[in-house]
Amino acid sequence: MRSELRALQDNGTWTLTPLPAGKSPIGCRWVYKIKLRSDGSVERYKVRLVAKGFTQLEGIDYQDTFSPTAKIISVRCLLALAAARGWSLHQMDVNNAFLHGDLAEEIYMSPPPGLRRQGEDNLVCRLHKSLYGLKQASRQWFAKFSEAICSAGFVQSRADYSLFTKTKGKLFTALLIYVDDILITGNDLVSIAATKKFLHSHFNLKDLGNLKYFLGIEVSTSKKGIYISQRKYALEIIEDVGLLGAAPIDTPMDRNLKLSDKSDLLKDPSRYRRLVGRLIYLTVSIFFSHLFKTSDKSIPK
Repeated sequence: MRSELRALQDNGTWTLTPLPAGKSPIGCRWVYKIKLRSDGSVERYKVRLVAKGFTQLEGIDYQDTFSPTAKIISVRCLLALAAARGWSLHQMDVNNAFLHGDLAEEIYMSPPPGLRRQGEDNLVCRLHKSLYGLKQASRQWFAKFSEAICSAGFVQSRADYSLFTKTKGKLFTALLIYVDDILITGNDLVSIAATKKFLHSHFNLKDLGNLKYFLGIEVSTSKKGIYISQRKYALEIIEDVGLLGAAPIDTPMDRNLKLSDKSDLLKDPSRYRRLVGRLIYLTVSIFFSHLFKTSDKSIPK
């Protein structure tokens, strides 16, 4: 939490000021999460200060909220291309990504728990940078990143706005971003290193090395090609619903069951919605596993 507050203050996320007349501050809270590696071991303990964006008013506290994210088909295409051409795949993670976005609206927030000091009881935070939880946070971050990467000579794809490519003679570099996860590949390691250096000069990044785990997808590379799997993601879903020790069957439902809309409502519908969302993502993303071969002739020259 101290590290997060330090990052917020160093980034100039807010300034403490008296609340102007007629303005209402939004609240905030701490959110904790355990980040796991692809093998299930603990990578790090993560904490975020999240604004209560659900109290924002459209037209006053925010305007547009839409922000593009990488398409799964783009991920598959890059993996197939990298396998066919023998390119290396690199992954980077942006620390405090949303904090880089600039705010155009005048937004005030109550000081986070642990920040309020003696003599500052009547002060609030005037936000200058976007914060997790704000409705426009992802949009402002993507706009900031797009502006920076395009200034380095990259061109934004019209088929997928999260895909950026750079061609210089025979050198080719491709960059795909999904919120704060960045995938980089290309035919020249020097160009990839230069791209990483450029990004480091603009944002607080963590170089994760060769691609191993991306969007719930395990990636392993060998001489035969690139193998991807969602075994870990599928097992996490089964474990969350308490069915890890259940035996598989062809029809996971009583064939004589008659569904009715007169049963009791769910006590916690958010858990059900989360499960449905994860199952939808699982079925439309990679279909569990696939092998992109190095001799794949379907990749055009």
